[in-house]
Amino acid sequence: MKKLIVLWLAVAAGGMIGTYLRYLAHPLTILDVFPLGTLLVNVIGSLILGAFTAYSNTKSPDETFKVFVGVGFCGGLTTMSTFAADSFTLMTPDYAFLFIGYVALSFIGGIASAAIGYLATLKVMEAK
Repeated sequence: MKKLIVLWLAVAAGGMIGTYLRYLAHPLTILDVFPLGTLLVNVIGSLILGAFTAYSNTKSPDETFKVFVGVGFCGGLTTMSTFAADSFTLMTPDYAFLFIGYVALSFIGGIASAAIGYLATLKVMEAK
């Protein structure tokens, strides 16, 4: 039971930090409609999680640290629900180009940044 409480606290602490950073980025927009803040936190969060996954697969860090970074921080920083709401807002004839660009940048940027984070971390760890 004590271990479970420690894990919950680690997730909560990581989530608090990640969510606060997302909150700070949320107002960033382009042309008052393009959700740059959401795009940035999702791409950066994917990069961090990709890097941390490579680190975790190689070094096997403590479970508390894993949930702090992976579930808490990255989970709090990134946001699928805001991405969906922002996409829906842009899904109008006036913003069709922005909608397509936002969705494409979010998916491609997220997957690419996760891969870059993962591969770069492996490369750095191999060099040591």
